[in-house]
Amino acid sequence: MAEHTETFRKHERLCSKKAIELLFEKGISVISYPFQVIWTFSNQDSAAPAKIAISVSKKLFRSAVKRNAIKRKIREAYRRKKYILYDFLTSTGKSINFILIYRDRRIPDFREIEKHVDDVLRKLVSSVSTSKE
Repeated sequence: MAEHTETFRKHERLCSKKAIELLFEKGISVISYPFQVIWTFSNQDSAAPAKIAISVSKKLFRSAVKRNAIKRKIREAYRRKKYILYDFLTSTGKSINFILIYRDRRIPDFREIEKHVDDVLRKLVSSVSTSKE
């Protein structure tokens, strides 16, 4: 296992509208409550093996303050746990884009989010490993 850097830089974020639209059109969906993950293999060479977008529904949380607080917790948990995904992707030479969608109606504490992000990343690794490119 390589040394892990707990950073979350711009090149690791999925910002392209075309890539996000492609995710929703052709992506593979994995549900690990309270998250839904939609992912697809990435075609372009990227500095990061995985690019992520995080979404919290405006329908469930009308207040932007609450949505942003949940997204901050998810980003922090991902930053600390992304090595689970990165170790697998770098060892197999694969690259993915994915969106992490929060589907619960309540505002969780950080420990709960961190546990769920860990679970969802492990489920994503198993989904990527069984899928063909």
